[in-house]
Amino acid sequence: MSNSQTKYLQLLASHYPTPAQTITEIINLEAILNLPKGTEHFLSDLHGEYDAFEQVFRNGSGVIKRKLSVLFANELSETELTTLATLIYYPRPKMRIILRTFSATEKNDWYRITLLRLIKLTSFVSSKYTRSKVRKLMSPDFTYIIEELLYQNNDQIEKEAYYHEILTSVIELNSAADLIHALATLIRRLVVDHLHIVGDVFDRGPAPDKIINRLTKHQSLDFQWGNHDMIWMGAASGSAVCIANVLRISARYLNLDTVEDSYGISLRPLAIFADTTYENTSTAFMPKKSQESAKTTSEINQIARMHKAIAIIQFKLEGAIIQRHPEFNMTDRLLLNKINYTNGTITVNNHTYTLTDTDFPTIDPANPYTLTPEENDVIERLLLGFINSAKLQEHVAFLYAKGSMYLRYNGNLIYHGCIPLNEDGSFKALTIANKPYTGRALFDKFDQYARQAFSQPEGSKEKEAALDYVWYLWTGETSPLFGKTAMTTFERYFIAEAETHHEVKNPYYLKRNDEETVATILREFNLSPDDGHIINGHTPVKEGAGESPIKANGKLLVIDGGFSKAYQSVTSIAGYTLIYNAYGLQLVKHQPFTSTEDAIMNETDIISTRRIIETETIRQCVKDTDIGQHLQQQINDLKSLLTAYRQGLIK
Repeated sequence: MSNSQTKYLQLLASHYPTPAQTITEIINLEAILNLPKGTEHFLSDLHGEYDAFEQVFRNGSGVIKRKLSVLFANELSETELTTLATLIYYPRPKMRIILRTFSATEKNDWYRITLLRLIKLTSFVSSKYTRSKVRKLMSPDFTYIIEELLYQNNDQIEKEAYYHEILTSVIELNSAADLIHALATLIRRLVVDHLHIVGDVFDRGPAPDKIINRLTKHQSLDFQWGNHDMIWMGAASGSAVCIANVLRISARYLNLDTVEDSYGISLRPLAIFADTTYENTSTAFMPKKSQESAKTTSEINQIARMHKAIAIIQFKLEGAIIQRHPEFNMTDRLLLNKINYTNGTITVNNHTYTLTDTDFPTIDPANPYTLTPEENDVIERLLLGFINSAKLQEHVAFLYAKGSMYLRYNGNLIYHGCIPLNEDGSFKALTIANKPYTGRALFDKFDQYARQAFSQPEGSKEKEAALDYVWYLWTGETSPLFGKTAMTTFERYFIAEAETHHEVKNPYYLKRNDEETVATILREFNLSPDDGHIINGHTPVKEGAGESPIKANGKLLVIDGGFSKAYQSVTSIAGYTLIYNAYGLQLVKHQPFTSTEDAIMNETDIISTRRIIETETIRQCVKDTDIGQHLQQQINDLKSLLTAYRQGLIK
């Protein structure tokens, strides 16, 4: 053996110090390779809609209900199955509703029956895992009890009294409700082995922070960044222009409470500045009022003023970035210098339009992209708020730890937006530091910049450059997270003519229907076109207009179908999710969610329709997955260690 091999095996020997222990681990790992593949659950474009996310997250896109139907098909009615499923989704509140009219005897009987059913279901869904893995997912408070009940041998008549007494003691000691909660949690953890979030937790909806709080507690997940996530990541990293974008969108969708209440960032400097600077605003800046909003008219008007104030600041900051980065090729987005401030018009693409709003008290026509001292003071205060928000910093650190621009997982390629393409289907290039980047190399470069923006020292040149590229990821033509020629935000606010609002999509969105294009992309990322698939989100699937989420004969799947209520009038549904288990791929379509209270009280689960995309002829095992490859390498290393032991090379 070489010195490096000897050192490696000596380190390995510290974990497996005897031949017997080494053999045991080899046998254990080889057995694991032959267990069924765990279930993967894909969700995308959650956009702050916590309640709908929580329901789909808890029911595993209908997996739990299907397991119950298989196991209790001849024992329980449909009503009883639905009640049991709701109990597993929301154990504590559902128990309170079920038991509120029961007598003490009726409660005890219900506890015993329910515990037996949950134990039976837990045994069913845990059968494809090792005892060690199941144990790690259990509540520490009930590990002993659950293991005893879970692995009881029904043939051992001598232990019937033993198992009966366990349940009796649990009930008599008033611990039955806690055990039911522990079993329900364990079942939810077992039915989904790994969770993929394909971008865009932030914006539109009111509670992205709650979604991230939930995700931080999940046992196994990854995250592919979306464009809306990226501007929040940039804002938390110290990008003034990203902060302006975050606040503008939050004002537009009445979500400033997320910034102030959830993340503790004071917006008072912006509110005071807006109130003293913009007395009146056009209707374009009135926020999109949701049915749930309880804002007063005066509050709405103040938010509209804040909306306009931060939008103007955003346009100025963006202009400065465009001017110092000619490689972005975005000079057509420099619009403030194209305004005729005397006539109230603007010239765009050789056409002159009358502005719908001509109140620009903070813009100097001679230097339109320069912030006033008051604007600069506002943005500096906001910057401190975002950088010093402990909760936001914690959430964004989680996104960096679990996230990436793309992921190759079990033969599939996962990314949020698109692969920038030219009209002929070739990969579109972006020149960075005199070097063109395309395809996978472009993704890797952007991934590097995104991480540098968060990790480089404050004020360093590396950080400032990286922050500019984070903003480009939000809005640039060759950004894989954006995928359009331009973001026409200014035009939508200030020009009535709809022709100026059009945003041309990258050719990818037409080419992704072509199997050869998808095959080319998979090969670019060193994946098999025969076995691999692409999963992405970003663009709502307009099912009402006949659009299908299944592209390229099933090789590419779009799972953004409208979780966000803001999109549901266009999509006609409330989102797609994807299940990938040992038997193949299943696309799940969801109807709009009412409320968590309705789901608990009236057992109104999200109506979901399952569609089989691809079925495996042979049930996939762990050995067919990425984890299986890692385990096989560990087995090979352990066999080398065993050989070294037997040959006397290692003590």
